[in-house]
Amino acid sequence: MMKITADLIYPVTSKPLKNHVLVLDNEGVIKSIDPIANHDSSSIKKLNGTLVPGFINTHCHLELSHMKGMVDTGTGLIPFIKGVVTMRDVPQKKIDAAIAAGDQEMYDAGIVAVGDISNKVDTAAVKMKSKINYYTFVEMFDFMQDENAQKTFDQYKAVFDEQADGNGNRKSCVPHAPYTVSDKLYQLINQQNNQQKETRLTISIHNQETPEENLLFQKKKGGFVDFYNGFGISLDNFQSTGAGSIYSAIQQMDHKQRTLFVHNTMTTKADIEAAVNWNPNAYWATCPNANLYIENRLPDYKAFLETNALVTIGTDSLTSNWQLSVLEEMKTIARFKSYVPFETLLEWATINGAKALGFENELGSFEVGKKPGVNLLNLDLNDKVLSVDTMVKRIV
Repeated sequence: MMKITADLIYPVTSKPLKNHVLVLDNEGVIKSIDPIANHDSSSIKKLNGTLVPGFINTHCHLELSHMKGMVDTGTGLIPFIKGVVTMRDVPQKKIDAAIAAGDQEMYDAGIVAVGDISNKVDTAAVKMKSKINYYTFVEMFDFMQDENAQKTFDQYKAVFDEQADGNGNRKSCVPHAPYTVSDKLYQLINQQNNQQKETRLTISIHNQETPEENLLFQKKKGGFVDFYNGFGISLDNFQSTGAGSIYSAIQQMDHKQRTLFVHNTMTTKADIEAAVNWNPNAYWATCPNANLYIENRLPDYKAFLETNALVTIGTDSLTSNWQLSVLEEMKTIARFKSYVPFETLLEWATINGAKALGFENELGSFEVGKKPGVNLLNLDLNDKVLSVDTMVKRIV
């Protein structure tokens, strides 16, 4: 048995505790959370700092880890996408090494579960051996061309079949974004997910990351029209809707599944309310450092707080970030949007992420029977805002 205490313990699903001890078995499963007075002090490991559960990274592209620093910052989403498309192919040995290093970086940063986007099978072997639980989202896109939907689906279904499943890992087929998926491909994705044994899956989709995305759906104008024209892809059959892109997505996606909207940089309070009305199990992954890297903007977090939205935290990939650390994302939000309380950030980084990925029975909070991992933070709790020098040390 292990007995650990610190200056403060944040169970997340209950109030912070002082003068308490976490009692864990040798596998890291929580057996009890007790007052220190109930135990012989000599049997307790005493630490300076704050104990919190392991972090959940709900959005990553581990397979792009080899592209760190290759794409310029501040260009906007469309040039960024072009950079990824044109520069991602390098020797497989380099890709494999970067994937393994990225997985280790996340583990060292106190991350216990990851929602990871896969377009290829490159990450499957690492995920099978990893100490991290992975939910793999096999992401599909046919650039809104119905005639290519079946071929596209078959291509990515082969990737899906090779991804890790079981032993703490899960997977589903997902659409990339409203501006890249045809009606027919949405249907094929829904059909595939409904055939899986698991009754409730998580379906991820990139959402409202740039003003150009909404402009395409509202008026069929803007940068995405030029993007499609530049690749010789026809938009003749695409009809604008007069509404933001999220409204087209929720008309096509399956409301019976958990839905994880990713980025949401341009998402409004009305958008959130519409999506939650469509599906109460709607989650919102924010990746602030990636938003700054690509677009030099952040979401309106007040809209999410005012609607009690179920926000989670992601890192995106090393192509669009300087590191793979949920704590660094929390620090960025605290630095630029200090009205978000520490307790809220911690919920976003732990229990909300666990629920979004369906791992809440094992991860996300300090509760008896869970094996959530234990991180030790050196926090500045003045005004409940993370200091810029906050550090994390993994204990379990």
